[in-house]
Amino acid sequence: EPTNHLDLPSIEWLEKYVCNYDGALIIISHDQEFLDKTVNKIVETKNSILNQYNGTYSFYMAERELRNEIQGNAFKNQQKKIKEAEQFINRFKAKATKARQVQSRVKALEKVDLIEDVEEDTVAINFQFKFSRPTGKVVLDLKDFSKSFGEKLIFKNSNATVLKGDKIALIGANGKGKSTLLRIISGTEPIEGVREMGHNVSQGFFAQHQLESLNMDNDLIQELKDMASDHTELELRSLLGSFLFVGDDVFKKLKILSGGEKSRVALAKTLIDDSNFLMLDEPTNHLDFTSTEMLIQALRQYEGTFIAVSHNRHFIKEVANKIWFIENHELKEFPGGMDEFNYWMSNRNLEEEEISKKAKEKKVNTKPKSNEDQNKIRKLKKEIESIENDIDNKEKEKRKIEGEMSKPSVYGNPDEMAKYVNLADENEKILSEKNEIWETLLIELEELEN
Repeated sequence: EPTNHLDLPSIEWLEKYVCNYDGALIIISHDQEFLDKTVNKIVETKNSILNQYNGTYSFYMAERELRNEIQGNAFKNQQKKIKEAEQFINRFKAKATKARQVQSRVKALEKVDLIEDVEEDTVAINFQFKFSRPTGKVVLDLKDFSKSFGEKLIFKNSNATVLKGDKIALIGANGKGKSTLLRIISGTEPIEGVREMGHNVSQGFFAQHQLESLNMDNDLIQELKDMASDHTELELRSLLGSFLFVGDDVFKKLKILSGGEKSRVALAKTLIDDSNFLMLDEPTNHLDFTSTEMLIQALRQYEGTFIAVSHNRHFIKEVANKIWFIENHELKEFPGGMDEFNYWMSNRNLEEEEISKKAKEKKVNTKPKSNEDQNKIRKLKKEIESIENDIDNKEKEKRKIEGEMSKPSVYGNPDEMAKYVNLADENEKILSEKNEIWETLLIELEELEN
């Protein structure tokens, strides 16, 4: 799972690294876009068997569908022949004249190598996500808002409007303020500026830390009953079935579930709530392919408005009709999906590179640096080296914390997990501040050297 917890720029860097890597590698991942760009062979584990497909993830999906069709047809044909043989045996087993033919068919049936039916791992959502009151045309208005934590500036003089029916993906590098923006939108983070919520808006919020608010002594059905008492048990079981909890799974205690299963329960609670405006912070974290597709289906059927922070490009492409991104401490909007946004960004980057190239070509007869400038350059280089060491140490600390969080003794203990979540958040905050200082120093150095 190399892309877990990585932001989009980091994932794109890793893709290029893996594509240029000369050795062999094995990747376990639920990131479809990443697999499509990095691998040339897929090995699927199913029914205790390894199935191999020579190609990308997209090739695997198409080829698997073809194999399943062939296997399904073979299963139906075999079942038809078995049924015909059984009917012959039942019809003529009492007739002495047909004894030999009957025995022949009985022996033939005993020797049949049974073909298994295709097990579908896709899930159809058969639950209607509804809410009692629709919103007005404008769901939320943020006007001339700014946000800082001490001297650390996050947003400055930004504006944003959320309209009824918007399906917004908020993307960008970690540490730029995406989660802070969700808290601002939800009203839990104070700002300088104006935040106006629209008519009849009812909010729902999902974030990974909300897993800690689940009642671990509840079973799944009771946890949903506590959230949505107006729904029947049949409706709740139907919803849990859509989230891959079938049969007696609904009576499992939450405390024995894996991290991914708890995420699915928390998502189900968020969607079943009477909310017409959802905020989702990394909803696909810890979800496998099937669970992610299930969430995509649910959000497609959801008739309200939502904003989702995500680094999962497949998820964004499937659900978003607008892209929000943060640039130079300002919130910006692109009125289209992920593919259009990527095309626009690539063209914009090419234009900026061309402008930069022309500017450098114009620089001739550069004046020699003064002693004062040379001293500043030396000082800046020392500061940059020092901050890079700090960043390395914080990255090591981050890996150490993630290692602890992956231990069963930690993720199985809510108190221990909460402690390490807090440590990870604090470390991430410091790391983000160090990276921002490092970027500022590099820009200053570049200006002096040029």
